[in-house]
Amino acid sequence: MSNWVEAKVKDIVWWTDTLFSLIVNADVEPFKAGQFTKLSMMMNDKRIARAYSYVNSPDSDDLEFYLINVAGGLLSQQLAKLTPGDTVLIERRASGFFTLDEIPASKQLWMLSTGTAIGPFLSMLEQGDIWQRFEEVVLVHGVRLNADLSYQAKITQLQQQYPQLQYVSVVSREQPKQGLHGRITEHIANETLFNHCHLIPTPDTAQFMVCGNPEMVKETSTILTDKGYTRNRRREPGQITVEQYW
Repeated sequence: MSNWVEAKVKDIVWWTDTLFSLIVNADVEPFKAGQFTKLSMMMNDKRIARAYSYVNSPDSDDLEFYLINVAGGLLSQQLAKLTPGDTVLIERRASGFFTLDEIPASKQLWMLSTGTAIGPFLSMLEQGDIWQRFEEVVLVHGVRLNADLSYQAKITQLQQQYPQLQYVSVVSREQPKQGLHGRITEHIANETLFNHCHLIPTPDTAQFMVCGNPEMVKETSTILTDKGYTRNRRREPGQITVEQYW
């Protein structure tokens, strides 16, 4: 059986001139929230494939991916041209360990993301079982511009559904319309993020999931380590679980 199956494009949602969501339907194997798959297209007899995390809940028929149309990006520029009814190839089986079942039990869960890396967190929040495991969940999204804060309606809907969800946007290149100004890393270092949320995390009460560009992941991990948190590994459970999203 081929690893690749055909996916039919249902919709493309453009958030800005470079950020878009691709929604497709395909017969894929069950996956866990937080996992990624690959999309691919043939170009000049060559398969170009890239990994993307699922944004949708695992029980949804619509498979959704949050992408940036990268200047010079071989695949993203082709995906950006798709219209409803077109087809793209998708890997049948998902991969990855950035999932809730890898996270030790805790009171608080901090989901720290930048850019399109908010995608896997939205999948987890929609899954539902997260709310039985954590009393407080904080979704943090770092972007450059206010316009880059996609999925606002979905986030508002989740907050109405689940009162224990807090959402904090962090805008770096202009004054924010909501949330905080600057970078996630500095707000963790000086604890303004925690003050903003009226929460006091400690290694005994908090878990951190970090998803973003490699520099942000590395810097955040270093800051948290300096505060007494440790990397979460299967053999040695800790409080920091990371996924590089590039």
